[in-house]
Amino acid sequence: MKKKDIIELKHRSPEDLARLAKESGEKLRGLKFDLAAGKVKDINPIRTIRKDIARMKTFIRQSEMNKK
Repeated sequence: MKKKDIIELKHRSPEDLARLAKESGEKLRGLKFDLAAGKVKDINPIRTIRKDIARMKTFIRQSEMNKK
């Protein structure tokens, strides 16, 4: 994910980030199934999506902590 994309994520609402994380999780699940079935040879997209989901969850948590 590019720096510009990370900055855009930081300014989104927690609800929007949760929706994006859920969609990315579903995409990740599909890629894992494809990897197990032998359809995917490159694991870099899996690694990238996992990191993106972690970033989204981090921003959600940060916004929760700022509200308290």
